[in-house]
Amino acid sequence: MRRPEHLVESFPPQVGTGCRVLILGTAPSLASLALRQSYGHAQNLFWPFMGELLDAGPELDYAERIRRLHARGVGIWDVFAACERPGSLDSRIVRASEVPNDLHGLIARHPTIRTIVLNGGKTQQAFRRHFRGAGRVPWPAGVDVLDLPSTSPANASMPRALKLERWRALLDHV
Repeated sequence: MRRPEHLVESFPPQVGTGCRVLILGTAPSLASLALRQSYGHAQNLFWPFMGELLDAGPELDYAERIRRLHARGVGIWDVFAACERPGSLDSRIVRASEVPNDLHGLIARHPTIRTIVLNGGKTQQAFRRHFRGAGRVPWPAGVDVLDLPSTSPANASMPRALKLERWRALLDHV
């Protein structure tokens, strides 16, 4: 069977022991895929925000950033295990190609997860479509969902300072 030309596959979940907060994106960007690192685009504000909020900033090597997130009870993953997307814009994801990750299974394996953070509007829409919509498996009791603005450079309509202020809500959950 032929692989779709613009197939994007998620990285494995970056979740440590005692994870309390799981931050979800939609799917890795082309820059992230090239680096084999989540939030790898140089203009993405995710790692600068993690630096300001959780001492896991972009000046550190990737493994150390992940270690510091884990030390604070934070993990990262994506809504989609796979999807077709020409380029990096989430608006270009081919809806019929969306294959969600097994969030229910991950939460079952990590019952300490109490909050899911959704990084941006497209992630929020995808999450609700695949995990909170009518006819879906019931969402685990006691696991809250927090919507935050996208850290992507494509989200240029909101000033950085306002995005960071909104992301400070993360601190209430770690």
